[in-house]
Order: sequence, then structure tokens, then C-alpha cells
Amino acid sequence: MKSIALAAKSLTLFAVTFGITISFVLLNRPGPNPSQPDPMARSFVLWLHGLGDSGPANEPIKSLFTSSVFRNTNWSFPSAPSNPVTCNYGSVMPSWFDIHEIPVTADSPKDESGLLKAVQNVHAMIDKEIAAGTNPSNVFVCGFSQGGALTLASVLLYPKTLGGGAVFSGWVPFTSSILDRVTPDAKKTPILWSHGMADRTVLFEAGQAGPPFLEKAGISCEFKTYEQFLKHTPRKD
Repeated sequence: MKSIALAAKSLTLFAVTFGITISFVLLNRPGPNPSQPDPMARSFVLWLHGLGDSGPANEPIKSLFTSSVFRNTNWSFPSAPSNPVTCNYGSVMPSWFDIHEIPVTADSPKDESGLLKAVQNVHAMIDKEIAAGTNPSNVFVCGFSQGGALTLASVLLYPKTLGGGAVFSGWVPFTSSILDRVTPDAKKTPILWSHGMADRTVLFEAGQAGPPFLEKAGISCEFKTYEQFLKHTPRKD
């Protein structure tokens, strides 16, 4: 049976997506001089996969980061728990929270209770890394599709300013009431948002609606548009 699982498998997609991520991390990584990042600083990159995918399947991503500034980077590729997913007729699969419909639009129903539970788990991972000695400004959360939506919620609801959040083909998975919980420090976390215009799983309109929605709460992000890249690839389960 064909799954509508959200997965990025194309090499072209990887090249574009992670090329952006490298630039984003280098530009925002703190150091004695902003233009000269501290090569000895410990950093943490947390990657959140899309629906139906797994953390181990995404681990080859880190091989694309060959710069010496990643010498002391701790990478984490967690897997979502298996849950029934409404948009896939209740099939049980790796999912951070429930998705009610595919394609995802700007007005799609939102599973805020499931989302907030997932956010708590992400925050626990971040807290553990900070307790191990990583400065919050060297913590970066990145995610694709459902993982991108979770990335957005996780960095905004974390009480401290992080190094950055990178959202790839994601959407806003919460209503405006959640924005009241965003602290002034969290609003300072840089956010990069990339979305492909040809995406038929998370529609471009869902991504495009994100920045204006966030700006109402005083949150800004860099939004990048691609005509042919950052599309979801259907996968057979």
C-alpha cells in the first residue's frame, strides 16, 4: 500500500536543504567574533524526521557537514514513537503527533495536545545537552515536514534563546493561543524556513502562511522559496 508518509529521499533535496543549513549554522553560531566562530565550542544539532521515517535513516545527513566548525558537534537523530495517524486511516507509524489530513494546508486541523507532548520530549533532549555543558546559543533544532512543524513549536516554546531553528517543508502546527506562551528570550532564536512551491503534501500555502502568523507575535524568520526542490517523496511502507 502506498503511504502518504512524509520523507525526503532525493539527493538533490539533500544538497539544497543541507547547504542552506550549513550556511545558517555558520552565520548564527556565536564566538569571540561573530564573523569568526569559535572552533572549539561544543554544539548540538537535533534533527527531527518526518512522518513515517526514523532517526537512524537520517543519520547520513551529518556526513554532509565537513567544516571544521562541526568538530565538536554532538548530533542527535531521535525516532518518533509509533502512533495511529488519522490521515493514513489510523495506520500505526512513527509520528510525533497526529496529522488529520493530507495535503496539509494553512487551515488543517491541529493536534495541539499531541504536539505539546512531543515538545516536552524535545525540550528534555535539549535540557540534557545543556546540562552536559553546551551553551544554549550553540543548540540548533532542525526538522523536515512533521519534524519541521515540531521544530518550530519546540524552539518557540523553549524558555531560552537557542542558536537557531531550521524548518524544512513544515507548517504552523498550533493556534494563536500558543503564541502567548513564547518568552521574550525565545523570540530571539533565529528561524530559517524553507519550502518548495511544488510541494503537494505540505502545500506551499501552509509554509507561506507561517511568517506572517509569527510576525503578529513579534517573531521573525527568514523564509526561502524553491520552485522545484524541497518536495515530499511518496514512499511505500
